[in-house]
Amino acid sequence: MRKICILLFCLSALQPRAQDITGTWYGALRIGGNSLRLTLELSKSDSGYAGRMISVDQGNTALPLQSVTLNGNTVDLRSSMGGISYSGTTDGKLIRGTFTQNGQKFPLEFGRMPIEKLAPRRPQEPKEPYPYSAEDVSFFNARDSITLAGTFTFPASGSTFPAVVLISGSGPQNRNEELMGHKTFLVLADHLTRNGIAVLRFDDRGVGKSKGNFNKATSADFANDVEAAVAYLKTRKETDRKKIGLIGHSEGGLIAPMVAERNRDVRYIVLMAGPGVKGKDVLEVQVELLGKAGGASEAEAKKEARQMREMTDILTMNGDSSVINSAFRAYINNAYDALADSIRKQVSRPLYTMQYARLNTPWMKYFLNYDPAPALEKIRIPVLALNGSKDLQVWAPQNLPAIERSLKKAGNRNYVIKELPGLNHLFQESRTGGSDEYGEIEQTLSPVLLAEITAFIKKLSN
Repeated sequence: MRKICILLFCLSALQPRAQDITGTWYGALRIGGNSLRLTLELSKSDSGYAGRMISVDQGNTALPLQSVTLNGNTVDLRSSMGGISYSGTTDGKLIRGTFTQNGQKFPLEFGRMPIEKLAPRRPQEPKEPYPYSAEDVSFFNARDSITLAGTFTFPASGSTFPAVVLISGSGPQNRNEELMGHKTFLVLADHLTRNGIAVLRFDDRGVGKSKGNFNKATSADFANDVEAAVAYLKTRKETDRKKIGLIGHSEGGLIAPMVAERNRDVRYIVLMAGPGVKGKDVLEVQVELLGKAGGASEAEAKKEARQMREMTDILTMNGDSSVINSAFRAYINNAYDALADSIRKQVSRPLYTMQYARLNTPWMKYFLNYDPAPALEKIRIPVLALNGSKDLQVWAPQNLPAIERSLKKAGNRNYVIKELPGLNHLFQESRTGGSDEYGEIEQTLSPVLLAEITAFIKKLSN
């Protein structure tokens, strides 16, 4: 559920150089159909090399480098985060080598000339001028004292319209829910607005033009932001206050019922790959499915899923946090010791520990422990719950029946539950459903999904 992001690294020299590798280097990492530009900045002092790696196409994300070895013409880079390494040879003008992350290898060449971004083909992405009104707006979350920024779109003709708030999935998302070259919420908002529905989409707190601290927030905090968005919609003269709804994708599909259960201004919700069971149950199945899609055997995938369950069970225990953290660290160390020697040579103990310690965060702990059922069991407004049959992150057979059970327990008879054939977690028409396809696929959202959501809202608005 949490989105895929390249973790970058910095370096300290252990050996003298044979070539001059100081200065700025430019490369492009090709993953699927995407080209992610990287900038490597290296300097040298008496204590050795230092520098940083910048992911230009992921918001100019920059992290300090930790180790570099220059042995003759061979350059080796090692990261303490993300399971990353790079090994190449240089002639002073180019560095040619292989970028490795979590066992996946990609050719990567650095040169001295900047690289222009080659935009992937995205035929559904709308171009200005739009046939509707689009305003950059801001609104205030009084509960947390945060100003949030977004875009409000509404039809060019007419007085008041049904209106929806779009709620993004996990990870720091901008108002377009931008991932792997796709602007999912831009495409969704464009389609809905062309069909007579006003849409508010906004940057997550701490992202884009929104204030606040994303890293300290949980799904409960994001729910407060959505409530502020609903309150803002009520102030707009274009909004029909009796026809305000929420559309949540992935984690957003978990947040939407949280908000609707306590806010009577919400008249309907749409859950796009929303969880119906606890986060740790979702994650266990996700690890197994993604493992198989990545080439792991049935036994290997099940073992990885079992280990993930054991770790999340530790993290969600009741008790003193120091005891829980100590048990978690012990588990990670024991798991590392059990790795075959050939694998341990590829990943250091600190790297292995840091990789899994990312589970031990406020957001993750909240997600792992949160059960969406109690909120869903109080939802009596209309609900549309959709999943793709090839979604490997929020598995339809696990979550759609659970959502339906909860809605039935609420006595809700006004709901639609659908599994859409051939669609992945991003609701693209896909071949395998694997995350490596997200960037390769030109389609941003399936027309089937767009038609389902539009028809649902229009039926309620008549």
